[in-house]
Amino acid sequence: MKNSILIFSLFSCLLISSCNKKDEHAHHEVAKEQYTCPMHPQIIQDKPGICPICGMDLVKVSAVVNKAIMLSDTQKKLANITTTLVRMQPIGNNTIITGKLVADEIQTEVISSRVQGRIETLYVKEIGQQVKQGQALYQLYSEQLLTLQQEYVLTLRQAEAIKEERYQSFVASAEKKLLLFGMTKGQIENLAKKKIVDSRITFFAPVSGAVKSMEVNEGQYISEGALLYRFEKLDKLWMEAELYPGETQYIKPGDEVNVSISNSNQTSIKGKVLFMSPEYRKGSQVTIVRVEIKNSDHAFLPGMQGNIILTHSDKKAIAIPVDAVIRDETGNHIWVLQKDGSFISRKVKTGIENSEMVEITEGLGENENVVITGAYLLYSESILKKGA
Repeated sequence: MKNSILIFSLFSCLLISSCNKKDEHAHHEVAKEQYTCPMHPQIIQDKPGICPICGMDLVKVSAVVNKAIMLSDTQKKLANITTTLVRMQPIGNNTIITGKLVADEIQTEVISSRVQGRIETLYVKEIGQQVKQGQALYQLYSEQLLTLQQEYVLTLRQAEAIKEERYQSFVASAEKKLLLFGMTKGQIENLAKKKIVDSRITFFAPVSGAVKSMEVNEGQYISEGALLYRFEKLDKLWMEAELYPGETQYIKPGDEVNVSISNSNQTSIKGKVLFMSPEYRKGSQVTIVRVEIKNSDHAFLPGMQGNIILTHSDKKAIAIPVDAVIRDETGNHIWVLQKDGSFISRKVKTGIENSEMVEITEGLGENENVVITGAYLLYSESILKKGA
């Protein structure tokens, strides 16, 4: 009796297992009944065939579904996965020209001496030092200024003693001379108040800027008009680059171009073409182009390397960022976000490509959600989970 019960139990288990296998087999058979195009998933048929759009062989829907990857919101944030809706946009070929940042010479200020004398003290001594308007630059010993101060004090005392209008005009004339020779309003007011002359006068920066060069030393005698400092203003800079004959057709004065500057973040910024040399450099076949960029926060400095990016052959096409395309031995792939929140890999064909965007000629339609950052992480996850 016990043997009969055992045999019956074993038979029941085998029967249930057989039924389960049949159910699984039936489930797979249903999944295999539908076929789609890997590059045009909107094409779905109940039997094998050829895609009416691109002519590729249709594959089983189940083969496509098995490639889907589902991630939680936390995983997406950790992997920095972001998507964007695909749209038609201008794209063109790029020509990249290497250049270097230089100071805007239009904004260069020259500081020269207004009076002869001897440099007693230099308050600004370093090349590249930032100087603010009104900051003390140097102290000068000048017998000429001493004489003019004495003349002003004498005239002022006469005007105070003799209350006549013509003496007031003498005071105004003496004050004007001191202003012309570099003394400030505050220094003259202090002189009028204390009536004490000084042979050593401090001169202040008339403008703000960075010291580009110094042409004077302490103890040096200088003449009237002698060059002392050159200041650079860094609110605007020039990117200068060399153009070869075949590249001049892509740019002209007044154009707005993209400039990439090699600093810690490889910054991209818009610039305006100010100047193109009308002649080649001596002994060469290159001409100079100058692009102005804004630098109000002084993030860039003269001498930094960079690129001017010239875009040409513009056309409208379905385009996505270059980093969104995975390239391997089997071709080009992208990852597309599905309505259920999963990601699937899809083969695409590419066209025009520049440093930022790539044209998709087949495999992607407008308003689809494509992964633009984190695509390589999805690719790695796919290999780990499903195998290459």
